[in-house]
Amino acid sequence: MTDSETFAPRQDPYTATQRRAEASARLVLRGIMLNVVLAGVKIAGGIFGHTYALIADGAESTIDVFSSSLVWAGFRVAGRPPDANHPYGHGKAEPLAALAVAVFIFAVAVWVAVESVHEILTPHVAPRWWTLLVLALVVVTKFWASRRMRVAGQREDSTALGVEAQHHTSDALTSCAAFVGITVALIGGPGWENADDWAALLACGVIAYNGVAMMRKALFEVMDEAVPQRFEEEVRALALNVPGVGALHRVRVRKSGLSYLVDIQIRVDGQLTVRAGHDIAHAVKDALLGSAPHRITDVTVHVEPLPEGPVAPAH
Repeated sequence: MTDSETFAPRQDPYTATQRRAEASARLVLRGIMLNVVLAGVKIAGGIFGHTYALIADGAESTIDVFSSSLVWAGFRVAGRPPDANHPYGHGKAEPLAALAVAVFIFAVAVWVAVESVHEILTPHVAPRWWTLLVLALVVVTKFWASRRMRVAGQREDSTALGVEAQHHTSDALTSCAAFVGITVALIGGPGWENADDWAALLACGVIAYNGVAMMRKALFEVMDEAVPQRFEEEVRALALNVPGVGALHRVRVRKSGLSYLVDIQIRVDGQLTVRAGHDIAHAVKDALLGSAPHRITDVTVHVEPLPEGPVAPAH
């Protein structure tokens, strides 16, 4: 058996990442089609039901189609394997798409807030009662879509899917606010016609807050924020379990879309041959690449000799 056969990973880690990216893209595409349908229902309901809150909700869903298309494109790019121009892969396309969507959410919140104030100052007729049925359907559908997207985001460890889930939640919150506002307007009667506009205005504050939070999360990933301590400790444990590794000098892990990149320095017996040290480094790389739950696609291993005397525990 040759050395390449001994140390080659059993499965190309980028193939698994590409499959996850494609599955995520299909989920986002279904969300886009859902938004197209809901946008039409909301806008039509708002026009014929005399409620600006529902029209604004429909306009948001229309914009959602465009922003979700960015996420879909981000997954399509993130799933590509490394090439000459992108030796570490295209994973950053995923958080960049999430960042763009977060900016859209914040911008939409501001736009709806401005238009809500305009409607509050403009006299108009009371909403129709049947618009409540439309909003109830929208709220249930959106919360269902949000939950499905959130579960998928947690399973795939995807920032973009998490942002998309929050996007659906924000849309549901806007619809909830409109539902409450229209209910108040119908119960209050004359003088309460703009209650749904006030409700939409209040919902904008929640949506803008969520938009900023999602923006920070996506930006931190783009800036290579440190991974959770538990994840790094698991990487250390895997490396230390490889025969021949006496200690670890440094471990750095960064998230790149749906996968992780590891830069690790191991310490081995200084009396070993270069060939033996090389074999140990290969074994460490294979152990990390083969740890399927961790979704590591690239490992750089540096080899250093053990210092003389007792070895301090790795930190």
